[in-house]
Amino acid sequence: MDKRNNIYFFHKNNKEITEKIMNLQEAAERYGFNVVNDYRQANIIASIGGDGMFLQAVRKTGFRQDCLYAGIAVGSNQGLYCDFHIDNIHDMIDAATTEQVEVRRYPTIQVNIDGEGSFLCLNEFTIRSGIIKTFVMEVFIDGLHFETFRGDGLVIATPTGSTAYNKSIRGAVVDPLLPCLQVTELASLNNNQYRTLGSPFILSEDRSLQLKVVQDGNDYPSMGMDNEALSIQHVEKVDIQLSKKQIKTIKLKNNSFWEKVKRTFL
Repeated sequence: MDKRNNIYFFHKNNKEITEKIMNLQEAAERYGFNVVNDYRQANIIASIGGDGMFLQAVRKTGFRQDCLYAGIAVGSNQGLYCDFHIDNIHDMIDAATTEQVEVRRYPTIQVNIDGEGSFLCLNEFTIRSGIIKTFVMEVFIDGLHFETFRGDGLVIATPTGSTAYNKSIRGAVVDPLLPCLQVTELASLNNNQYRTLGSPFILSEDRSLQLKVVQDGNDYPSMGMDNEALSIQHVEKVDIQLSKKQIKTIKLKNNSFWEKVKRTFL
């Protein structure tokens, strides 16, 4: 069997869609794909679910650089990462075998906490106050002290993540062809005494962002990577930049990012 056709299906053990998943696996095998039970043996990893499941698939399989990821929707909302739907199995296979698909590379964020380890995020990294108290951070861009942030926290998003949490707090929707990261505030404190920029800002792929948590008793922030919580208690410094690693996804040629945005929000 051609190694390039090894496919792994990432999904929850959901009784409601078990039959559909079995039909999908049988169809894939009929069209020459080899369904494997170990994601490390696959060069195509297909998540079955919504955008949240796609994020989980990428994270749980280690942000692999040597394979393609595909999103297969189950419900009525396909989302931004899912170009295919489980109820349209034959259309999905036909698209894959007749070259109606293309590969799109999505940027990721690299986060280093206190210099002790790096984490990757496909959507966003969030850092928020862990208690009911104003959260204070010193914000540095390329080593330059930019501002002292006071508020609930910050969301640092990729272009594809710009339509998620970032959009809900009035961040801009960014074209994923632009390699950048966006910083958006959560309930910043702005008055005659304290001041932040007060609007989202975008950093190019070569910029570095550093957040220094002011040690005033509120140094146990709540942090999230995409849709997972990060269990690190005491935090002093967070270094963030766009990673060199990109996620390669399979998408339909006639289903662009902006078509998905229109379908989802308009």
